[in-house]
Amino acid sequence: MKFDFPNAKGDILSGRLELPSGTPKGYALFAHCFTCSKDIIAPTQITKSLNEQGIAVLRFDFTGLGNSQGDFANTNFSSNVEDLVAAYNAISVEYSAPTLLIGHSLGGAAVLKAATELSSVKAIVTIGAPSSASHVSHLFEDSLAEIESKGEANVRLAGRSFTIKKQFIDDITETNVLEGVRRFKKALLVMHAPLDSTVGVEHAGKIFAEALHPKSFVSLDSADHLLMNRKDAKYTAGVIASWVDRYLDVPESGVTDSVKQGQVVVRSRKNTRYTHDILTQQHHIVADEPPSVSGDDLGMSPYELLMASLGACSSMTMKMYAERKSIPLEEVEVKLEHSKIHAEDCVSCETTKGKLDKIVKSIKLQGDLSSDQISRLLEIAERCPVNRTLKSEVYMETIRVP
Repeated sequence: MKFDFPNAKGDILSGRLELPSGTPKGYALFAHCFTCSKDIIAPTQITKSLNEQGIAVLRFDFTGLGNSQGDFANTNFSSNVEDLVAAYNAISVEYSAPTLLIGHSLGGAAVLKAATELSSVKAIVTIGAPSSASHVSHLFEDSLAEIESKGEANVRLAGRSFTIKKQFIDDITETNVLEGVRRFKKALLVMHAPLDSTVGVEHAGKIFAEALHPKSFVSLDSADHLLMNRKDAKYTAGVIASWVDRYLDVPESGVTDSVKQGQVVVRSRKNTRYTHDILTQQHHIVADEPPSVSGDDLGMSPYELLMASLGACSSMTMKMYAERKSIPLEEVEVKLEHSKIHAEDCVSCETTKGKLDKIVKSIKLQGDLSSDQISRLLEIAERCPVNRTLKSEVYMETIRVP
């Protein structure tokens, strides 16, 4: 979901808050790499994995980058740290104070610098982070003389043009990233690829050496600096999700404790358009709408859930029947499509005017099956309880609860 907030100067920063199904067991902030955005592979993949572990993640674009307001030329490392603090304050007011900080590349240096100011943070993760902010100057070292003499220069970074001013150089030169790391008393995970050609692994060594325990180091093997290979990003995300679990206080009571046996409870989420949590006594899933109708696309739509229910019921019914009759059915795949059709186009329908709902089920069966067994299984699929409910008259009653 969209989560925009103002920075210290009043510019609106573009953020995206991804919430897990159910009550989050913690909130995380993600700071992206230098001149990157919140929507590249690394933050999106890490967000997904943490959501699966029950952790909400806010990732945002620094001032002047991505969809955020402001002029990048007027920013520097210190303003990035201020943006991070602004994000922390915004989500603390609207939801809950973050307990986890994750920073990629220069974003990693920013979270190390900001951590001393953020009291609720219990764990910090750096990915390919430099131990000094001035390290990024090597990206535009050919322009340093021009910046020094003229006060600014246009440089090409990752195929895009950026204006770098002298105040940026002065700021990264004067800032001590590691100052305070030894005393912040927070768990630290340092992640770095030994062959990182952008930020050498020696930076990870300096960060690790400066911090006190509990601290951990994980090698990212042959990953590139930006984790552009989806497998590398997914591995990084999985390690973070597993590592951070021990440092978060997870409530003992679950989100489904108030749901009675046999009930299905659907609850709208605060500060979202259409996102809902669907709860039973043992499980929960998320329902949402796609971006095409202004949804956040965090879960299946209501019609998708309806078709999922029909498909699952059809498959389970066939599996049960095959097991009972010793039919060698190995796998079942049911594909469903929903559409609206004109009533007059349906020869066998009682309704003759207006439009009708049409659901097409395509069933694929695998196994050493005879033609008679296949015919019987397809017949049984039509007898699944959900299928019969959809085709029968249903009495529904709505009650308003005070």
